[in-house]
Amino acid sequence: MTDSETLNLLVEKYNTLKGEIGKVIIGQQQAVDTLLLSVFTGGHCLLLGVPGLAKTLMVNTLSQALGLTFSRIQFTPDLMPSDITGSEILDESRNFKFIKGPVFANIVLADEINRTPPKTQAALLEAMQEKMVTVSGKTYRLEAPFFVLATQNPIEQEGTYPLPEAQLDRFMLNVKLDYPSFDEETEIVRSTTVDRTESVAKVLNAAEIVDFQSVIRRMPVPDNVVEYAVRLVSATRPVNQSATTVKYISWGAGPRASQYLVMGAKTHAALNGKYSPDIEDVEAVAHDVLRHRIVRNYYAEAEGIDTDTIIDQLIKNN
Repeated sequence: MTDSETLNLLVEKYNTLKGEIGKVIIGQQQAVDTLLLSVFTGGHCLLLGVPGLAKTLMVNTLSQALGLTFSRIQFTPDLMPSDITGSEILDESRNFKFIKGPVFANIVLADEINRTPPKTQAALLEAMQEKMVTVSGKTYRLEAPFFVLATQNPIEQEGTYPLPEAQLDRFMLNVKLDYPSFDEETEIVRSTTVDRTESVAKVLNAAEIVDFQSVIRRMPVPDNVVEYAVRLVSATRPVNQSATTVKYISWGAGPRASQYLVMGAKTHAALNGKYSPDIEDVEAVAHDVLRHRIVRNYYAEAEGIDTDTIIDQLIKNN
């Protein structure tokens, strides 16, 4: 099968996936689209929203439709790093035996990741970046594909810890979930207060997802698209003396953001039936890629300027 035929098949599977997920998840279409984009790109995703917006249900439904192994880690203040990665125990033969932790799955749901201290949050760093885990000097490789899909409560809520910038940068995308509309919430209440359960059909498997990821990586990208992505990320850095960045930003995005912008644009193009990304594809993923990589200063906070507004201005100026 040629790359173009594989990309055509991807569009078909993508639409089928959205239909299956839509059986369970009502509304939140943009969040579902972004989750699927992160899967086919091979990146990790952070879901931000208040409790009760079906973040956990969304990830669980996604794993069923993708036919992948799934594990959930409920982050709590007393969670230890070994509760994530696993640990060695002494068996009956007095030999050390490694017991794998919940991180050994294709999709790992890090539920309420900011309710545990930074030491435990950092246990995911190696797994997210290197796709491996080191315990007692031994390295264990994680099975591909591997995604961490984390949910986070608003930082203003009681009992939350801010995620370190180093860990935030490991997440390719930061997705904001809003409250459902009146009609969507009415449908949610109707469908969840009766004795009825929807079954989600398996649409893909692990090998097919890895193949799609490889084809997307081989997609050609025009030079002007790469240069636009780099210019956009560079504009977030106050050192470049842009009027917007100097006034409202204390810390900008690093080179990983440029990489994710291009990879996200590739996947966005592929999922929309194109064989090469353009500048519109970069702009389509810019907010989710840059939202958690820009640190506002006190001027922005005092004037009520949020990160999305800053990104809108940067796109307009570039």
